Amino acid sequence: MKVHLMKLIESEDKKKPYTDDQLAKILGVRRDLVTVLRGELNILNSRERCKDFLAQEIKEIVSQNPKISGRELTRIIKKRGFDVSRYLVSQMRKEIEEENTDEVKLVKSYKDSSEDVNVITTFNEKNFLNKQHNKVLAFKRIIGFDGSLKPQIQQAKAAILYPPHGLHTLILGSSGVGKSHLAEAMYEYALEIGVLGSVVPFVIFNCADYAENPQLLLSQLFGHVKGAYTGAEKEKEGLVEKANGGILFLDEVHRLPPEGQELLYFLMDKGKFRRMGETEIERIVQVLIIAATTEDIESSLLLTFRRRIPMIIELPPLSARPLGERYQIIRNFFNKESSRTEVKIKVTQEALRALLLYDCLGNIGKLKSDIQVACARGFLTYIGGNKGYIQVDLIDLPSHVRRGLLKIENRKPEVENFIKSDLIARPGEIDEKTELKKDLYTLPEEIYKYIEAKYEELELQGLNQDKINHLIGSKIEMKFEQLIEQVERNHQILAKQDLAGIVGQNIVDIVEKVTQIAKERIGQMDNHLFYCFAIHLSATFQRIQEGKPIINPHLEKIMREYKLEYNVAKEIVEYIEGQLNCKIPQDEIGFIAMYLKTLTKSQDVKPGRVGVVVLSHGRVAQGMVEVANRLLGVNHGVGIEMSLDERPESALQRTINVVNKINEGKGVLLLVDMGSLITFGEIITKKTGILTKTVGRVDTVMVLEAVRKAILPDTNLDEIVASIDKDKVGLGRLTPFAVSKNNDKKIIITLCITGEGTALRVKSLIKNMIPDIHKKAKIIPIGVIGNEELSLKIDKIKNKGSIVAIVGTVRPKNNSIPFISLEEIINGKAVERLENILDMELTSKSSIKKDFSETPLAKVIDNELIIVNPNYNTKREALDDLAGLLIKKGYVEEKYLLDVYRRELIEATLIDNIAMPHGEPQNVKKSAIAIAVLKEPIEWSPGIVVENVFMMALKEDSEDIIGSFYNLVKESDLLVKLKNASNSKDVQNIILEILLSSTKDAKTLA
Repeated sequence: MKVHLMKLIESEDKKKPYTDDQLAKILGVRRDLVTVLRGELNILNSRERCKDFLAQEIKEIVSQNPKISGRELTRIIKKRGFDVSRYLVSQMRKEIEEENTDEVKLVKSYKDSSEDVNVITTFNEKNFLNKQHNKVLAFKRIIGFDGSLKPQIQQAKAAILYPPHGLHTLILGSSGVGKSHLAEAMYEYALEIGVLGSVVPFVIFNCADYAENPQLLLSQLFGHVKGAYTGAEKEKEGLVEKANGGILFLDEVHRLPPEGQELLYFLMDKGKFRRMGETEIERIVQVLIIAATTEDIESSLLLTFRRRIPMIIELPPLSARPLGERYQIIRNFFNKESSRTEVKIKVTQEALRALLLYDCLGNIGKLKSDIQVACARGFLTYIGGNKGYIQVDLIDLPSHVRRGLLKIENRKPEVENFIKSDLIARPGEIDEKTELKKDLYTLPEEIYKYIEAKYEELELQGLNQDKINHLIGSKIEMKFEQLIEQVERNHQILAKQDLAGIVGQNIVDIVEKVTQIAKERIGQMDNHLFYCFAIHLSATFQRIQEGKPIINPHLEKIMREYKLEYNVAKEIVEYIEGQLNCKIPQDEIGFIAMYLKTLTKSQDVKPGRVGVVVLSHGRVAQGMVEVANRLLGVNHGVGIEMSLDERPESALQRTINVVNKINEGKGVLLLVDMGSLITFGEIITKKTGILTKTVGRVDTVMVLEAVRKAILPDTNLDEIVASIDKDKVGLGRLTPFAVSKNNDKKIIITLCITGEGTALRVKSLIKNMIPDIHKKAKIIPIGVIGNEELSLKIDKIKNKGSIVAIVGTVRPKNNSIPFISLEEIINGKAVERLENILDMELTSKSSIKKDFSETPLAKVIDNELIIVNPNYNTKREALDDLAGLLIKKGYVEEKYLLDVYRRELIEATLIDNIAMPHGEPQNVKKSAIAIAVLKEPIEWSPGIVVENVFMMALKEDSEDIIGSFYNLVKESDLLVKLKNASNSKDVQNIILEILLSSTKDAKTLA
């Protein structure tokens, strides 16, 4: 196969080399096999194979007509038989021109020990240096060169520019931060500006490779004479000599022995060295040393060596870099992998979120490795599937990356700016040398690519044209707004002369007139209008010339709803057509109208943010608000707590004062727990005129989500309310239940998932805890499971009296009735709450409550360690997720997951359809059980599938827990009941109910 492949490539048209797809069809094999074989034979891809021939043609054409336009050059190239894009032609031309640039002599003065460097130019053409520096691309390949790494890049430039031969440099930073990458960029910078000449060596040596053999290490560096040591049978030239006239990069320089550091110091100080074994001859070289280390230089390097290195550059870890740069790094790595495989890659939003959030201790190097692993897994699925692209989903990421999603403290609102859609990487998408300039075209190209990619994706799903237009059109407006935000976030307003160099002076002139038309017809426009129009018009014009279609699925809505903007866009298009002498399609008029709509400065948009107030009975609200504010790094939410003996009027007035204080013009969201607090919103709106909305049954997750949405300036009150929970929403107020005529009769309902049997036991337990409760209220047990709906059952009981509390495992939708959970029965809190509700004197805690709260198994069942219906396909996914939860919650050490895997390799622990993986007790901080109730059974051992996984993290003194757990899993109805659970709370309640039913004291009472 390899022989056939080589023959095909040798005989191909060098101007139109075969792509892997074409080769696969000729050979009758899969395309991915061709890619693998080509890699094994070290054969470049089709684009790279034609570059030399393309460069030769471009040189010939440009030499005859140096002022030829890019468009005309591309036309001639295509006529000569090449199948290339204008973009590739322009980049090749640029590289050729840079190769021929004259060397520039630079003189620099090194002021003082603070390393403040002044650059003085000595040349005839005054502005040549500035123009030359604008063309320098070496450092622009480093993401963050003009951001977080700007000071380090300035240091690197100064080190190369310092006369006469640069400054020796030491680069500091932990593993994977990019030290080698910076050193290579310094070398390329030196070549680009000509300070080292056009052809000079760049020699790389990792001192760690020979750290265990200092003699061999020094021989590698400095060379040796014959007989210098045992085994030195002939003379050898060292790397120092090979680097003469250029740069020697010493990685992990701290592994250099002291004698080596001394020799290197002498080399840097005198420019002289001796080969090992030489005593009289001194060799002279001119070498610039760039060294790198991960260690503390005070303890790992000799003082004499440190003193001879005047420039020290420290690179920050990935965790200290801005999130936007991390996103660019991730995008860049996926683009590289797409180019390597020559297949489009789609990265899902959840996978992207994990990559942005996880603690990447190995920095950029580890991030790259993790992305390559994910792409490799996705590639395997691609080979066996029918998709035309590699999909990287959450499951494809290494487990330690997936655990990044568990780190809620890292979930800053900023993350969401980068994950509003899937990340798409395509072969050849980014040329590193021109990444910065290509970013200038992101805005319009993204719109076109988004539409094309979506069309392709939806067509593969078999959808018709109308359905595709509807689906894309519904999202395109949001995409426009995201792109405008991207411009505002990433680009300064370009000067017109700079913009002319990118899009051409004729486009700039046209846009000046277009902007004037827009302002006259519509009014004040955003400052980015000029930039957006110029870039968009340039891309549109090129697209029309290349015959590419322009499709706007949103056109009908634009014509219908943006009448003013559409009419102005028509006028603008008429002017543009006259200037460019081309016909612009109607769909493009729609795009221009969307720019006008998006970039118009609205005068009636309310400023500020939506306020958030959390109201609760007892000490609950402020705790939830504190959690949300701290996790999001804001101080936006406000908690108001109403003591159980406080009058509602007093709490209402306090709430009115807070609402008046925090209102920023967009209204206030009230998140309440129950009772009279639900009516506050309507009263506050009537008294203050401030718009309020109320949502009941508040919990911490709801507060977190509400505050996260509220701090975004473009959200409104209705949107936040709708996104939290539609079932819990009240427009101004939630009406409490109708009061029965039998107000004097108080009723407590005991309610359980599995039926009245357990509810009866709860009733008995309450009567035992509060012996006099029968004097104040009647207890009625009911079960959720049955022929009659729960709400109807409760409605019927309302006719018998006033329901003052519901105790059990299911919270009814009517949130105006106080609810007491089974956990509160277990820990004794229910006693105090019931006695307060019934206005009874507090009683002593009963023994049954104490006995049950100390039930060993009840202590280790945590609602936050339960996962319901996860989409696990493999045992590995289940183990990673459950161990991740235990680690995150602080129950086990990081090593615990490795213990689990070791145990499972020896023998899996199984009871019926339940898996019970576990690790070593010494890595358990606090006993707990993590539970997964699976959506679909998974194979746990050959021929054995499981439906539930209970990961046991138990300390050595846990025999009683194991015994209690064994009795639990042997419960005949357990598996059936777990199948009916819809969330983690259901699972916890089912287990607690079974424990309650089997408790000796409870059985005695029943």
